[in-house]
Amino acid sequence: MADSGESPLPSAPAAPSPLSRAEHFVWLTARVLEQRRFAYHFLGGGADPVETALAAYLNEDDGYGHALEPDLRGPVSQPLHTAHALRVLDSIGRCGGQRVERVCRYLTSVSTPDGALPAIHPSQRGYPAAPFVPIVDNPPSDLLTTGPVVGLLHRNEVWHAWLFRATDFCWQAVESLENSHPYEVEAAVAFLDSAPDRRRAEAAADRLGRLVREQRLAVLDPERLEAYPVAAGYAPGEHHFPYDFARAPDSLARAWFTDEEMARTLDFLAAEQQEDGGWPIRWCQWAPGTALECRPMVTIEALLTLRAYGRAIG
Repeated sequence: MADSGESPLPSAPAAPSPLSRAEHFVWLTARVLEQRRFAYHFLGGGADPVETALAAYLNEDDGYGHALEPDLRGPVSQPLHTAHALRVLDSIGRCGGQRVERVCRYLTSVSTPDGALPAIHPSQRGYPAAPFVPIVDNPPSDLLTTGPVVGLLHRNEVWHAWLFRATDFCWQAVESLENSHPYEVEAAVAFLDSAPDRRRAEAAADRLGRLVREQRLAVLDPERLEAYPVAAGYAPGEHHFPYDFARAPDSLARAWFTDEEMARTLDFLAAEQQEDGGWPIRWCQWAPGTALECRPMVTIEALLTLRAYGRAIG
């Protein structure tokens, strides 16, 4: 066949993948810690740089502060910061040893009389904090903080005297939940997914799943957001979805939702990636800096969730 002399048309460049778009967003906006975490989870980076970045938030009392959890500002250690630190350590396989023994000593020092953790320790007073986190002199034990910490410690087979009473508190709190809200349910799942008594955990999760559906705490159809109530005290549009409770297919909360419901909401999560490559935050944006710091964290979690469910991210 004769050569026509015409050059072939250039092929259109491939659209950037969700991962490459998110990477650009992270390098543009994220703190060093989230940059290191992104590199570890998605770019083959090592665990040591993550741990080094996390150490910048560590205080002499073996708790974590310095706005590690962005909605609490200031240098002082807080249970919420320390819970966040444990999640990071767990994600890189470093949640154990003397480091976590020292963290448990800090947790003991800030525990309530019944041995669990408050949401906010009074030492936060005087430093900026989100308006939705009240600071009181004698805060009660809170499942929101205690459940995820206890779950992570059990998950990593950490044993410490503090853990026994805190575990008892979590069982009592989870098994007595009646009128709940999404963040409390998330905390309950974080505990149940790693609680040692698996039969008891499965029974508690089954009851909790019925509660979630009865009280419409999870959006099952993203095209009908208006049909699902927003919990009291939450920001407008601060909905939760099945993947918020079941971050991975092996979570006990996965059984609460049908395959169709999970697929539909995971499609929604994938489509939520913004033009700049990051995912949005749904809770109250009370200060410009906190919103900027939170979005890379939310972006990493979205990518991890999509990957856990076998979705292509690039």
